[in-house]
Amino acid sequence: MFLARRAELRPLSAFLEAFCGEAGVDRSRCLRLNVVLEELFVNTVSHGHRGDCDAPVWITLEAGPQALQVTYEDTAPPFNPLVHPVQTGKIGGLGVLLARELATAREYAYLFGRNRLRLAVLR
Repeated sequence: MFLARRAELRPLSAFLEAFCGEAGVDRSRCLRLNVVLEELFVNTVSHGHRGDCDAPVWITLEAGPQALQVTYEDTAPPFNPLVHPVQTGKIGGLGVLLARELATAREYAYLFGRNRLRLAVLR
């Protein structure tokens, strides 16, 4: 769990890199996944909570034989990043675009006061 604060970006990246190292995930795949998680996290902080706060953000990573399972949850107001158009040519939005392109399966739900985004990414 991370707090919805920009200062948590470095610990989030370290968490992902440790997971990738232990799971034997290719460096380029890990870097792309890092962009996805950073974008989701910055969007949670900036748009969902309108700035740094102590709201929790949960990131769960699981390594399966064929794919990595990523679950991203926050307590910001409901927002499904998979249905909103990504505007190319502007700053931001890259993580959502990468999530759409990298993931073989994507699922969004708002459950029990949490946005939950699940992604399956091939190893």
